[in-house]
Amino acid sequence: MNMHEYIQYQVSALNDLIRINQDRITGYRQRIAMTLDDDLADLLSDLIYQSYQHIEELTYNIYKLGGKPATDNKTGKFYFSWTDLKALLFQETRKKMLEYCEFCEDVVKNIYQKAFSAKELHWDKKAGSLLKKHLFDMETSYRHVLQLKNGYA
Repeated sequence: MNMHEYIQYQVSALNDLIRINQDRITGYRQRIAMTLDDDLADLLSDLIYQSYQHIEELTYNIYKLGGKPATDNKTGKFYFSWTDLKALLFQETRKKMLEYCEFCEDVVKNIYQKAFSAKELHWDKKAGSLLKKHLFDMETSYRHVLQLKNGYA
């Protein structure tokens, strides 16, 4: 793989992460309208804000690579369709809302883990650190959702 193809591959992977974060925002915005619990609305708002931060940081890295950030939502639709199906199954008690969040956070966390671990991408130190930070954020969010679900927060 030549350098141009290698950079395009990285840009594509970063754009997929942008799309996943866009889907996360869309899904959680819809759930805010469904909940009457202020603490769940706060949780969802925090997760949305986190995704906006991640998109901004991913976008910056794409520009540094000379790429163009995703403005469509084509790849993320797969993630969103699964989370949307899950929402239909979990019509929205507090427990079911938290189960939905747990499922979504687990999906996003796993996608980030795959991108971070992809040997063929050979992330440079800054991009690798960014993905590691995002993955840490996702794992922290996931644990927080589990604590709420299990009644420990």
